[in-house]
Amino acid sequence: MQASTNINDYIVRNNTKPFQPLIEKGVHYEGISVVSLLYDTQKERSTTILLKFEPGAAYPYHNHPAGEEIYVLSGSVLVNDTLLQEGDYLYTPPGFKHAVTTMTGCTLFFVIPEEVEILV
Repeated sequence: MQASTNINDYIVRNNTKPFQPLIEKGVHYEGISVVSLLYDTQKERSTTILLKFEPGAAYPYHNHPAGEEIYVLSGSVLVNDTLLQEGDYLYTPPGFKHAVTTMTGCTLFFVIPEEVEILV
């Protein structure tokens, strides 16, 4: 199949995709919602997403087999015991294990090349 040459086929416009509850493998992560920005049809999963955490929300201890990239768009978030704030960027290498929580709430831009492995 030939890729489209129309740039509009590759744009996700602001507020055109509503945040949806984060549900992975049947588990609903309360207080966390997601927008898929880039869906990889070969992997059958989103690899670039926005995540919104409500104040007090947490994502459990997990592994990133292929690493990840996080950019904090708003608010603040704890990755393990390290505080990231608006404008901070974090690259975690393959095999990096951590938990994520926020007291204030936050919106994060994520690039996650491979599926996360929950470790708890």
